[in-house]
Amino acid sequence: MIQLTSRWGENIDKEHILPEYPRPGMVRDSYFSLNGEWEYAICSSKEVKQYDGTILVPFSPETQISGVGRLVKPEDYLHYKKIFTLPKGFIKDRVLLHFGAVDQECELFLNDKRVGKHSGGYLAFSFDVTEYLGENENILTLLVRDKTEQSPHARGKQKLVKKGKMSSLFYTPQSGIWKSVWLESVPKAYIRDVKITPLYDKSAVAIEVHGNMTDNREIQIRIVDNGSVVTEICGKNHAEHIVEMTDFTPWSPENPHLYDVHIRYEEDEVWSYFGMRKFSVERDKKGILRFCLNNRPYFFNGVLDQGYWPESLLTAPTDEALKYDILQLKEYGYNTIRKHIKVEPERFYYHCDKIGMIVWQDMPNGGGDYNMLFVTYLPNAFNWFARGISDSFYGLFKRNDEAGREQYYRDLEGMVKQLYNHPSIAVWVPFNEGWGQFDAKKATALIRNLDSTRLINEACGWFDQKGGDMYSIHNYLRKLRVKPKKDRVVALTEYGGYAYPVKGHMACEKEFGYRHYASKEDLTAHYARLQREEILPNIAKGLCSAIYTQTSDVEEEINGIMTYDRVEEKLLKEEVQKLNQEVYRCFEKTVGNYEEVNK
Repeated sequence: MIQLTSRWGENIDKEHILPEYPRPGMVRDSYFSLNGEWEYAICSSKEVKQYDGTILVPFSPETQISGVGRLVKPEDYLHYKKIFTLPKGFIKDRVLLHFGAVDQECELFLNDKRVGKHSGGYLAFSFDVTEYLGENENILTLLVRDKTEQSPHARGKQKLVKKGKMSSLFYTPQSGIWKSVWLESVPKAYIRDVKITPLYDKSAVAIEVHGNMTDNREIQIRIVDNGSVVTEICGKNHAEHIVEMTDFTPWSPENPHLYDVHIRYEEDEVWSYFGMRKFSVERDKKGILRFCLNNRPYFFNGVLDQGYWPESLLTAPTDEALKYDILQLKEYGYNTIRKHIKVEPERFYYHCDKIGMIVWQDMPNGGGDYNMLFVTYLPNAFNWFARGISDSFYGLFKRNDEAGREQYYRDLEGMVKQLYNHPSIAVWVPFNEGWGQFDAKKATALIRNLDSTRLINEACGWFDQKGGDMYSIHNYLRKLRVKPKKDRVVALTEYGGYAYPVKGHMACEKEFGYRHYASKEDLTAHYARLQREEILPNIAKGLCSAIYTQTSDVEEEINGIMTYDRVEEKLLKEEVQKLNQEVYRCFEKTVGNYEEVNK
């Protein structure tokens, strides 16, 4: 394995690790970051007698940037310790401790008192720690277990492999804290959650505010556009408030207009934001089902995005690095990112909201260790093999563990609720390529109940259960042939995967990709051929999305638009920009100049 480092990792400020406010959709003036140096230990016991050294949080111990560079094995216990003192005047009435994510299970102690525990490695959680705080110095400790594929928990692309080796489609596993840790102080009565739903066709927005008190206390909501107040209303806690948005500006990738929201609940105040947009499915003039944005046919033209970094794996080294990939894809002319089996920190979605990048959000996969011949290799080579196989055969899909299936539903619900307010998210993807797939129709029903405003890709790639909004195709090995479907939109949700090894910017000697090329010019020429021979001709036949694999190289996979360290761009940007414009023009011509389909 060759250790690469991005320019952000090389220049990281260890005194200010990811200092940005972690939750842009619910901002208070109270913020105390616990990112930085902690003590750690990796051992075989729940008890720790002596710590091994220091770790840079929120980077996992498996990463170079953490200062540890050591794998946490399934039999290990990972211990954390942080000593901190709160600034004078910080405490109002209550103090909340927030974790962006801890992989996979953790138990929390403050000043030797047990605070609570959490399971699931991708979602945020918090505790009220007011009663556990000391007057001066506080000692926070965390006990973590992570068994990767030896437990049914969500794990995404992580896989245990032999030391020094990698695993093509899967990557180095990581453990423990990998998103920001922070404290905030709130009044006795405070806002727990805000839910914002744009009602595009009604020229209104629905806002729900849920405080920690059960009674119907008064709230005030103020909507602001570029510093000017649009409207103000008063209402009650735990109620839905419909706010008129006369002559609103729609949100789209072409014009990512956002409105700010100020909410007051007694003495507590938070800032949030929203975008006015609508995702739907309608028929074009020829009766072919098309995706629509704001009631107009829209082609989702994007890139599969793993969100991995050479020095820090799942955690971007800085906020600028997190933002960089989005900006690069926008410059190439793409309008969509499929966030692949990973839940990013909320600042990622905030940047997509602000920059104007649509997100298809995958649920991270879990279950047992997969039979890759069954779930990936045979379906990829022979697509008909997987179509029609029922995902109720839990053993085939490594989902025999009932508790693991229940955990999946809790995590799925948690992901939808956590990311609900982000206008950039257009699609939920509960399962990818049969990796831990089970009862997909039930997952779709759960999502529909939680969120009726977005589209669903029920079973991405294959093992189609005939539900959701799209007929999903993964196509790497055959010539693409598309036919319109009567009940769902036809979506190419993965394709390409063309590889180009850039010497000096590869993480290992072994290479993985579906086709290999020797130069930037050669790769771009074959990418252009793929677009013109397979994407453009199929738009008239019903094709409504194209998700190319992938944003950057990751470990053995060298099929990125950029190298793993983001130093070299592997496709000629101007050529790709022109090709993407060809795609949009072809789609516009096919569907009839984006005329509103429901008039």
